[in-house]
Amino acid sequence: MTLSKSLIELINSVGLSVENIEKLARTAIDEDLDGATDVTSVATIPEEQFAVAQFQNRNSGVIAGIPILCAVLEVCGVTDYKIAHNDGEFVPANSLILSARGKTHALLLAERSALNFLGHLSGIATITRSWVDAVAGTNVAIRDTRKTTPGLRELEKYAVRAGGGVNHRFSLADAALIKDNHVLAAGGVVEAYKLVKTKFPDLPVEVEVDSLQQLHEVIEAGAQFILLDNMSIAECRAAVEIVAGRAKLEASGGLIINNAHAYAETGVDYLAVGALTHSAPVLDIGLDLRME
Repeated sequence: MTLSKSLIELINSVGLSVENIEKLARTAIDEDLDGATDVTSVATIPEEQFAVAQFQNRNSGVIAGIPILCAVLEVCGVTDYKIAHNDGEFVPANSLILSARGKTHALLLAERSALNFLGHLSGIATITRSWVDAVAGTNVAIRDTRKTTPGLRELEKYAVRAGGGVNHRFSLADAALIKDNHVLAAGGVVEAYKLVKTKFPDLPVEVEVDSLQQLHEVIEAGAQFILLDNMSIAECRAAVEIVAGRAKLEASGGLIINNAHAYAETGVDYLAVGALTHSAPVLDIGLDLRME
């Protein structure tokens, strides 16, 4: 079956790919079945039995992943569901997130894949919200990285947005980020910047610098996006003074949530936080079944 019109509209409305969402849902279920069947459910549950499944969060947090949850349900043949909380909402513990009615076999087939997606993405949204709250009152934005799970980048970056963060580049092709290894290979940071601008003049280019001397060099070369690698709070403050509004600055490395506000107060534009996607704890969400 293909996804319902209403779900397709929901997926499109939040900027996700319908094709990718359906593919991920089918891949998850195919992996769970492994070419066979759910032997436990087949043995214990009548084929025509119906039930209601209630997805509830055991801990408070920000919800993310409703479109993929619904896609998993629909791939399993469950189309009768009601969304109680939308992505981006902070939900108290023990809240009903979504309820679904369908064949018990189908609900239990969907259960683990649906919870895997929803718990993981809600965990990312929740930790992102924590970082956003930590820098409240400043003008800094919390930005993610490409430290994502292979195959899940679109969803994980979506979860960052649901938590109030902003996305860095999605791929190696949509923007350039000149890092230390590129600098080494090109023979210098300015040389690397000029080579990229010559080859791809219309693409955004961000340059990583690890010293204020390098910062002076790339500013003079015309760089408009600069990543301050592992710089202290004092160095970031000095960098802001040097740049004086001529470029956007992103602090990266050495950041923890306890020093986030101090870094934000230096005047940088972004804090790059790889932990949003590579270290987010899963939000504990469960499925409670109610028999009809």
